[in-house]
Amino acid sequence: MSAGAGVSPELLAIIVCPACHGALELTEGAQAELVCQGCGLAYPVRDGIPVLLVDEARSTR
Repeated sequence: MSAGAGVSPELLAIIVCPACHGALELTEGAQAELVCQGCGLAYPVRDGIPVLLVDEARSTR
């Protein structure tokens, strides 16, 4: 995982999906997101801060 969108590599190494505890992958596009490899939820990154709230996530499947 590379550090992008202002998210520290140390943080990316330890956080997991709050819904299923799956691994998160940082994607950068129009808006940076952390996408769960397990359940497919995408969590927004706002001002370099991951918003790991299931209610804020969108489904990618």
